[in-house]
Amino acid sequence: MPPERTGRPARPSDRRPSGPPPRRPAGTRPPTRRPDWGRRIRTGLVVLLVLVVGFAVYIDVSLDRVAALPDESANSTSGTNYLIVGSDSRADLTPEQRAELATGDPESELTDTIMLLHTGSGPSTLVSIPRDSLVEIPGHGRHKINSAYGRGERDAPGSGPGLLVSTVEGATGLHIDHYVQIGFTGFVNVVDAVGGVDLCVPEAITDPKAALDIEAGCQTLDQATALGYVRTRATASSDFGRVERQRAFIAALLQKVTSPTTLLNPFRIVPLATGLSSAITVDEGDHVWNLAFFGLAMRGVSDGGVTTTVPVRDGAVNWDRDRASALFQTLADDGVPSGTQLGP
Repeated sequence: MPPERTGRPARPSDRRPSGPPPRRPAGTRPPTRRPDWGRRIRTGLVVLLVLVVGFAVYIDVSLDRVAALPDESANSTSGTNYLIVGSDSRADLTPEQRAELATGDPESELTDTIMLLHTGSGPSTLVSIPRDSLVEIPGHGRHKINSAYGRGERDAPGSGPGLLVSTVEGATGLHIDHYVQIGFTGFVNVVDAVGGVDLCVPEAITDPKAALDIEAGCQTLDQATALGYVRTRATASSDFGRVERQRAFIAALLQKVTSPTTLLNPFRIVPLATGLSSAITVDEGDHVWNLAFFGLAMRGVSDGGVTTTVPVRDGAVNWDRDRASALFQTLADDGVPSGTQLGP
């Protein structure tokens, strides 16, 4: 008797063909797999994201930080306030660079530029503080505001930014949220990284002390000319003209930095980012994303924001108390100052 079969009967699909596989007709090609472009694009985007994040982390780690902001501030104001400081320290310049840029000896510890950037619910506002303004410097009495940094450094190395912030907070009544400082070296590196800055110069200026000899008209300023242009006081408007030139130059520089020809060009954006990270000093609590918001706020100034200078009553020394107080109170309330100009 034949053995009993168990399980389901074999179906034709279960049978495996025996013998060699059938030959492909002559002259035909084997089928090719179509590339999965969706997968490739996703992989490329992930790799790009990892590179961008990694580069941002590298820049953040490279930032020079200092204890600039006080642990506790008596001021409480709306919006966000950045203190922007242009240090005239020559310590990082070589003797050849100091001679080329006419910066003088490396011992100076004054703040060549002091600006307040306010951003909040309204348009960004950039306020220039004349460097010769007489204000109360905590622990030192009444002196020019640009000496606060150096006096702090002489009290204790590294305390210059903190004393300057305390001085500005006391004089303005505003709470400073972020600190951004750049020196001569950083300024030169940034201008060099973007290939010069395009600017329309309203008047010819010759100033041997700033190594500046520039004609009126639209032109591209190289690093030496740009530095001399924002430093010189050799015009009829003196310090007031200088702060106006500084604001105009910053606006032009930001236009160049944020242009597609810079942002989409790795040969420019990488040297620019690395140069900034090594040249900028921020508060110990600041990070690269704070600088990104700072850049957006500064771009907002040039795109319809407000620029002004602290009102003074005699030269650039004593502030007009009533008008200055009104200006700072408006900023403290996150309002738009009146009697100011739009744009740089």
